[in-house]
Amino acid sequence: MASPAQRQLAASIGSLTRWSRITSAEARKATLAPARIARLRQWERQADPQGVLPPDELAAAVQRLKTAHYRRMALASAKKRAAPPSSK
Repeated sequence: MASPAQRQLAASIGSLTRWSRITSAEARKATLAPARIARLRQWERQADPQGVLPPDELAAAVQRLKTAHYRRMALASAKKRAAPPSSK
């Protein structure tokens, strides 16, 4: 069984290889469009589970959720960088 580090390295190699074959920005954008749409729908369901908000309010709520999400990630990253190195 591969270690987490080995799995991460293998995934990175696969990703880099795949994206090396898609050379134009338009092709990359088109390739990622379904994932981008799915993620937006996920944010929308989280912001408005009942589906009752008007589009402008929904967009604002989604933006706030995204901002909070990325700030949580930044905080976790800052804590990790500030932590003393772990000894193995």
